[in-house]
Amino acid sequence: MLVCLIRSVILYLLLILVIRLMGKRQIGEMEPSEFVVTMLIADLASVPMQDLGIPLLSGIIPIVTVLAIEILLSALAYHFILVRKLLCGKPVILMENGKILPENLKKTRLTPDELTEHLREQGIVDLTTVKYAILETNGQVSALLDPKYQPLTVQDAGKKAQALELPITIISSGKLIRQNLALAGRTEEWVAKTLQQHYCRQSDVVLLTVDPSGTIYLSTIQEVP
Repeated sequence: MLVCLIRSVILYLLLILVIRLMGKRQIGEMEPSEFVVTMLIADLASVPMQDLGIPLLSGIIPIVTVLAIEILLSALAYHFILVRKLLCGKPVILMENGKILPENLKKTRLTPDELTEHLREQGIVDLTTVKYAILETNGQVSALLDPKYQPLTVQDAGKKAQALELPITIISSGKLIRQNLALAGRTEEWVAKTLQQHYCRQSDVVLLTVDPSGTIYLSTIQEVP
Protein backbone atom coordinates (compact mmCIF):
# COMPACT_ATOMS: atom_id res chain seq x y z
CA MET A 1 0.00 0.00 0.00
CA LEU A 2 2.81 2.40 0.91
CA VAL A 3 4.59 1.64 -2.39
CA CYS A 4 1.39 2.37 -4.33
CA LEU A 5 0.99 5.66 -2.47
CA ILE A 6 4.57 6.72 -3.17
CA ARG A 7 4.30 5.79 -6.88
CA SER A 8 1.06 7.76 -7.20
CA VAL A 9 2.59 10.84 -5.55
CA ILE A 10 5.67 10.67 -7.81
CA LEU A 11 3.57 10.34 -10.97
CA TYR A 12 1.22 13.11 -9.86
CA LEU A 13 4.10 15.51 -9.23
CA LEU A 14 5.65 14.50 -12.55
CA LEU A 15 2.41 15.29 -14.40
CA ILE A 16 2.18 18.69 -12.72
CA LEU A 17 5.78 19.41 -13.77
CA VAL A 18 5.12 18.26 -17.34
CA ILE A 19 2.01 20.45 -17.71
CA ARG A 20 3.92 23.41 -16.27
CA LEU A 21 6.76 22.88 -18.74
CA MET A 22 4.30 22.60 -21.62
CA GLY A 23 2.69 25.89 -20.55
CA LYS A 24 -0.72 24.75 -21.74
CA ARG A 25 -4.02 26.53 -21.56
CA GLN A 26 -7.43 25.34 -20.46
CA ILE A 27 -8.69 22.21 -22.24
CA GLY A 28 -11.32 24.25 -24.11
CA GLU A 29 -8.59 26.51 -25.50
CA MET A 30 -6.10 23.81 -26.52
CA GLU A 31 -4.95 23.21 -30.05
CA PRO A 32 -5.67 19.67 -31.36
CA SER A 33 -2.05 18.56 -30.88
CA GLU A 34 -2.01 19.92 -27.32
CA PHE A 35 -5.18 18.06 -26.39
CA VAL A 36 -3.81 14.79 -27.80
CA VAL A 37 -0.57 15.16 -25.85
CA THR A 38 -2.43 15.90 -22.60
CA MET A 39 -4.68 12.85 -23.00
CA LEU A 40 -1.72 10.64 -23.95
CA ILE A 41 0.34 11.71 -20.94
CA ALA A 42 -2.57 11.10 -18.58
CA ASP A 43 -3.04 7.60 -20.03
CA LEU A 44 0.68 6.80 -19.76
CA ALA A 45 0.69 7.85 -16.11
CA SER A 46 -2.39 5.82 -15.18
CA VAL A 47 -0.87 2.44 -16.19
CA PRO A 48 2.12 2.33 -13.77
CA MET A 49 -0.01 4.02 -11.12
CA GLN A 50 -2.50 1.12 -11.14
CA ASP A 51 -0.20 -1.81 -11.93
CA LEU A 52 2.57 -2.27 -9.37
CA GLY A 53 4.11 -4.95 -11.58
CA ILE A 54 5.20 -2.30 -14.09
CA PRO A 55 8.48 -0.57 -13.16
CA LEU A 56 7.99 3.10 -12.34
CA LEU A 57 10.69 4.04 -14.82
CA SER A 58 8.65 2.40 -17.61
CA GLY A 59 5.97 5.03 -16.98
CA ILE A 60 8.30 7.98 -16.53
CA ILE A 61 10.35 7.49 -19.71
CA PRO A 62 7.35 7.60 -22.15
CA ILE A 63 5.98 10.69 -20.40
CA VAL A 64 9.30 12.52 -20.65
CA THR A 65 9.62 11.40 -24.30
CA VAL A 66 6.18 12.78 -25.20
CA LEU A 67 7.05 16.02 -23.39
CA ALA A 68 10.29 16.37 -25.39
CA ILE A 69 8.46 15.77 -28.68
CA GLU A 70 5.78 18.33 -27.77
CA ILE A 71 8.37 20.98 -26.88
CA LEU A 72 10.25 20.28 -30.13
CA LEU A 73 7.09 20.53 -32.24
CA SER A 74 6.07 23.72 -30.45
CA ALA A 75 9.44 25.27 -31.27
CA LEU A 76 9.16 24.19 -34.92
CA ALA A 77 5.59 25.53 -35.12
CA TYR A 78 6.76 28.90 -33.81
CA HIS A 79 9.51 29.27 -36.39
CA PHE A 80 7.91 27.56 -39.42
CA ILE A 81 4.46 28.50 -40.69
CA LEU A 82 4.03 25.22 -42.61
CA VAL A 83 4.53 23.16 -39.43
CA ARG A 84 2.10 25.45 -37.60
CA LYS A 85 -0.55 24.87 -40.26
CA LEU A 86 -0.04 21.09 -40.22
CA LEU A 87 -0.31 20.86 -36.43
CA CYS A 88 -2.92 23.51 -35.70
CA GLY A 89 -4.69 24.19 -39.00
CA LYS A 90 -5.87 27.72 -39.71
CA PRO A 91 -8.93 29.83 -38.85
CA VAL A 92 -11.99 29.39 -41.08
CA ILE A 93 -14.55 32.13 -41.76
CA LEU A 94 -18.03 30.70 -41.15
CA MET A 95 -20.06 33.89 -41.62
CA GLU A 96 -19.44 37.09 -43.53
CA ASN A 97 -21.66 40.17 -43.64
CA GLY A 98 -24.50 38.35 -41.88
CA LYS A 99 -24.49 35.42 -44.32
CA ILE A 100 -23.52 31.86 -43.45
CA LEU A 101 -20.90 30.29 -45.72
CA PRO A 102 -22.24 26.72 -46.17
CA GLU A 103 -19.11 25.40 -47.90
CA ASN A 104 -16.97 26.38 -44.93
CA LEU A 105 -19.47 24.86 -42.51
CA LYS A 106 -19.31 21.62 -44.48
CA LYS A 107 -15.50 21.71 -44.52
CA THR A 108 -15.33 22.15 -40.74
CA ARG A 109 -18.19 19.68 -40.13
CA LEU A 110 -20.03 22.30 -38.10
CA THR A 111 -23.82 22.40 -38.38
CA PRO A 112 -25.81 25.67 -38.55
CA ASP A 113 -27.38 24.75 -35.20
CA GLU A 114 -23.95 24.44 -33.60
CA LEU A 115 -22.91 27.76 -35.12
CA THR A 116 -25.96 29.56 -33.75
CA GLU A 117 -25.37 27.92 -30.38
CA HIS A 118 -21.85 29.33 -30.26
CA LEU A 119 -23.19 32.76 -31.20
CA ARG A 120 -25.89 32.63 -28.52
CA GLU A 121 -23.18 31.88 -25.96
CA GLN A 122 -21.72 35.26 -26.91
CA GLY A 123 -25.10 36.96 -26.60
CA ILE A 124 -25.79 37.13 -30.34
CA VAL A 125 -29.24 36.06 -31.53
CA ASP A 126 -29.64 38.22 -34.65
CA LEU A 127 -27.32 36.72 -37.27
CA THR A 128 -27.66 39.72 -39.56
CA THR A 129 -25.62 41.76 -37.06
CA VAL A 130 -22.58 39.50 -37.46
CA LYS A 131 -19.81 40.88 -39.65
CA TYR A 132 -17.55 37.85 -39.26
CA ALA A 133 -17.85 34.52 -37.42
CA ILE A 134 -14.56 32.64 -37.38
CA LEU A 135 -13.75 29.12 -36.25
CA GLU A 136 -10.39 29.48 -34.51
CA THR A 137 -7.72 26.78 -34.47
CA ASN A 138 -8.56 25.93 -30.85
CA GLY A 139 -12.16 25.05 -31.80
CA GLN A 140 -13.71 28.24 -30.43
CA VAL A 141 -15.97 30.45 -32.57
CA SER A 142 -15.13 34.16 -32.53
CA ALA A 143 -17.82 36.61 -33.58
CA LEU A 144 -17.28 40.20 -34.69
CA LEU A 145 -20.35 42.42 -34.90
CA ASP A 146 -20.88 44.91 -37.65
CA PRO A 147 -19.86 48.32 -36.20
CA LYS A 148 -23.34 49.79 -36.67
CA TYR A 149 -24.73 47.13 -34.33
CA GLN A 150 -22.08 47.53 -31.65
CA PRO A 151 -23.00 49.52 -28.54
CA LEU A 152 -21.55 53.01 -28.61
CA THR A 153 -19.07 54.18 -26.03
CA VAL A 154 -18.65 57.76 -24.87
CA GLN A 155 -15.72 58.06 -27.25
CA ASP A 156 -17.79 56.76 -30.15
CA ALA A 157 -20.79 58.98 -29.52
CA GLY A 158 -21.51 61.24 -32.45
CA LYS A 159 -19.08 59.44 -34.75
CA LYS A 160 -20.02 57.54 -37.86
CA ALA A 161 -19.48 53.80 -37.61
CA GLN A 162 -16.54 52.62 -39.68
CA ALA A 163 -16.65 49.45 -41.77
CA LEU A 164 -14.97 46.48 -40.11
CA GLU A 165 -12.33 44.74 -42.17
CA LEU A 166 -10.07 41.86 -41.22
CA PRO A 167 -6.34 42.65 -41.12
CA ILE A 168 -4.13 40.50 -43.34
CA THR A 169 -0.99 38.94 -41.92
CA ILE A 170 2.10 39.89 -43.90
CA ILE A 171 4.89 38.65 -41.61
CA SER A 172 4.52 36.04 -38.89
CA SER A 173 7.41 34.93 -36.68
CA GLY A 174 9.90 36.56 -39.03
CA LYS A 175 8.51 34.78 -42.11
CA LEU A 176 7.08 36.72 -45.08
CA ILE A 177 3.76 35.27 -46.28
CA ARG A 178 4.02 36.11 -49.96
CA GLN A 179 0.58 34.79 -50.95
CA ASN A 180 -1.00 37.36 -48.60
CA LEU A 181 0.77 40.27 -50.32
CA ALA A 182 -1.60 40.08 -53.29
CA LEU A 183 -4.64 39.87 -50.98
CA ALA A 184 -3.48 43.01 -49.20
CA GLY A 185 -2.53 44.77 -52.42
CA ARG A 186 1.05 45.15 -51.24
CA THR A 187 4.47 44.30 -52.63
CA GLU A 188 7.76 43.13 -51.20
CA GLU A 189 9.09 46.64 -51.83
CA TRP A 190 6.33 48.00 -49.58
CA VAL A 191 7.31 45.51 -46.89
CA ALA A 192 10.96 46.53 -47.11
CA LYS A 193 10.04 50.21 -46.92
CA THR A 194 7.73 49.64 -43.95
CA LEU A 195 10.43 47.77 -42.07
CA GLN A 196 12.92 50.50 -42.89
CA GLN A 197 10.55 53.16 -41.56
CA HIS A 198 10.27 51.26 -38.28
CA TYR A 199 14.00 50.55 -38.09
CA CYS A 200 13.68 46.79 -37.88
CA ARG A 201 14.57 43.69 -39.84
CA GLN A 202 12.18 41.02 -41.05
CA SER A 203 13.71 38.46 -38.68
CA ASP A 204 12.87 40.77 -35.75
CA VAL A 205 9.15 40.93 -36.59
CA VAL A 206 6.79 38.83 -34.48
CA LEU A 207 3.69 39.98 -36.38
CA LEU A 208 3.00 42.49 -39.14
CA THR A 209 -0.56 42.98 -40.38
CA VAL A 210 -2.30 45.55 -42.54
CA ASP A 211 -6.02 46.14 -43.04
CA PRO A 212 -7.72 47.47 -46.20
CA SER A 213 -7.72 51.00 -44.77
CA GLY A 214 -3.92 50.87 -44.54
CA THR A 215 -3.67 50.61 -40.76
CA ILE A 216 -0.52 48.71 -39.82
CA TYR A 217 0.07 46.60 -36.74
CA LEU A 218 3.72 45.82 -36.07
CA SER A 219 5.10 43.83 -33.16
CA THR A 220 8.80 43.06 -32.88
CA ILE A 221 11.05 41.01 -30.63
CA GLN A 222 12.27 44.28 -29.17
CA GLU A 223 10.25 47.46 -29.14
CA VAL A 224 11.16 49.71 -32.07
CA PRO A 225 11.53 53.48 -31.59
